[in-house]
Amino acid sequence: MNARTEPEEAEPVTPVRPPIVRELLLVAGLFLVYKFGRQLATGHTAEAFRNAHRVWDAERWLRLPDEDTVQSLLLHGDGLAHVANTYYATVHFPATAAFLVWLYLRRPAHYVWARRVLAAVTAAALVGHLAFPLAPPRMLASTGLIDTARVYGPSVYGPPQTDTLSNQFAAMPSLHFGWAVMVAVGLIVATRSRLRWLWLLHPLLTLLVIVGTANHYWLDALMASALLGVALAVIHAPRRTPTTAGRGAPTLVPAEEKVLVGAVR
Repeated sequence: MNARTEPEEAEPVTPVRPPIVRELLLVAGLFLVYKFGRQLATGHTAEAFRNAHRVWDAERWLRLPDEDTVQSLLLHGDGLAHVANTYYATVHFPATAAFLVWLYLRRPAHYVWARRVLAAVTAAALVGHLAFPLAPPRMLASTGLIDTARVYGPSVYGPPQTDTLSNQFAAMPSLHFGWAVMVAVGLIVATRSRLRWLWLLHPLLTLLVIVGTANHYWLDALMASALLGVALAVIHAPRRTPTTAGRGAPTLVPAEEKVLVGAVR
């Protein structure tokens, strides 16, 4: 008896794009959860300022850089402060939305992964905001920092007492920074360009902006990074294949299975 063996052909696996209506409902649900969290956070002003003093003192004890060092760079001219405020006000949500839309259209498997990571980080952050209300450094007179958005504009916040849209005592962790890092990580993982590492400029600029405008402490960004790190460790990115990495990606050859073909008795 003789036989020859041939590798079994692997069927290509095409990632399934989630239904758009379901995705829109998920986004709407997350927004409603955020709004509900905003209402629960009302009335914790005194606690938020006590926590702010503790965080400021902890940073000095840890010998972290003074936020005033970054802000002083923005105050060399009105124009730079205005640009930083504009970046803070206009880039955060649109950049994240554009990131998710692009993944949804071009990298469906990576989209599902990124959406899960962002949802997990956001949910954990909302719990943190409720458990640890924190006034931003721009509200803490003892820091010597100024509210650059109020002085130079544009500002996305109104008086905390009448602001029903956002929770201004939700400084830690910083979703501005956490989302920015995820956008960079997601694009680096999902693309093949040699220039993809330049996406790290987005979280770097975001960090300088949120600190320089006195909207966040260094520890806010560190806590967001820790949450994102846990989420990425638990929610794994899809394996790179031609269908998940796009045109020009290397083909991953599956393990070869031997199949008996043309056996002769």
